[in-house]
Amino acid sequence: MPENDGPPKTTEETLKQWRAAERTVAVARRGRLAAEAAAAAAAEAAEAAAATAVAAKSALEAMAFAETSAAKTAAAAKAAAMSTRVDVADADTETSMAEVDEAEAHQKYRDATARAAQRDPGARENDDTR
Repeated sequence: MPENDGPPKTTEETLKQWRAAERTVAVARRGRLAAEAAAAAAAEAAEAAAATAVAAKSALEAMAFAETSAAKTAAAAKAAAMSTRVDVADADTETSMAEVDEAEAHQKYRDATARAAQRDPGARENDDTR
């Protein structure tokens, strides 16, 4: 654009103006690139924040599921422990009853061998009087 303000400028002055305009354009371009980079970074940050929110929600749901599962597992373990205690008590009772039965049978055997020995003194060879 020609200038109509005063006398024409010298080559030196117009060169200085041109160099200044070039610097201004370079600064403006760098500013535009920086703004574009900032906008892209902001968009990525927004996307990452949304993904983080989804992940946090999923983690919360997983935690609730894990808590429910752990409570069920604890209840099942408690029931199994109680059942096992009952089984141990039953086994102790059965063992005691079997020991009583064995002691009675052993005593009956002793009594039978004693009666047999009274009838026949040589019949004691199979005696098991522990």
